[in-house]
Amino acid sequence: MFPTRIEIIPSTGIVDMVQELVPRTTTLTMTCLPHHGIERTVRASVELAALGYKVIPHLAARSLQSRSELTGILRDCDVAGIKEVFVIGGDRKNSAGPYESALPVLQDIAQYTGGMMRAGVAGYPEGHPTVAALDLLDALQDKQHLATSVVTQMCFDAPKILDFAALLRREGVDLPVWAGVAGSVPRTKLVALATKIGVGSSLKFLSRKGPLARKLLSGDRYSPDPLVAALENQPGIAGIHLYSFNNLDAVPNEAAASSTKALQPELIRGAARDI
Repeated sequence: MFPTRIEIIPSTGIVDMVQELVPRTTTLTMTCLPHHGIERTVRASVELAALGYKVIPHLAARSLQSRSELTGILRDCDVAGIKEVFVIGGDRKNSAGPYESALPVLQDIAQYTGGMMRAGVAGYPEGHPTVAALDLLDALQDKQHLATSVVTQMCFDAPKILDFAALLRREGVDLPVWAGVAGSVPRTKLVALATKIGVGSSLKFLSRKGPLARKLLSGDRYSPDPLVAALENQPGIAGIHLYSFNNLDAVPNEAAASSTKALQPELIRGAARDI
């Protein structure tokens, strides 16, 4: 059984939608978009945690307005029983407050929680459009003592993900890797949602990735099953991080059981973002 978790967007009505469609045994991650802000992410996460879900809210460093806002978020998470967050730099061009990147947020989280809050960080098997590969690796090395896992950008190439996990191990980064996997989605929907969720760079990657990518972008439906099968039981791969675009009616009951069959639904999401 391959561990699987579902990323959702805190859109209007998402709590009711999740409660209706997603088993409570499913682990959820709650994304943080610039136009939504962190408050919406945290509010939806707390509400879902109160309903019995395990929820991992995303905290975008450049969207945090102050250190006091961060401490308030951590208090809310503690009260709700939320034990893990995912920390990214975020897509804002200008920081809303004192944080320019994920590292100082991780440092403050460790300080404020006494090291009790688990924290995931972003990884880039196919690189980042604005950050050099060596800088990405240096950033992970700097953050690894404050992090508990790496979540990759959306990727369609198992060897790329496995090579990335192997690179981290060679370079002394021993964090487990959650592979960012997209499910099947119509091409038109992918393009329409790309700018909202930040997958523009992934689409550019896809355009150069051969038959699999051409099938996805041609309008046919792509199944992640072969990709998942190639990742299952591989060294360093902790599980699958499914990016859903809130297609929650496609999330099966088996998702919590973490089987490869659970990945057949038509789910997709955007790339993990800035360091």
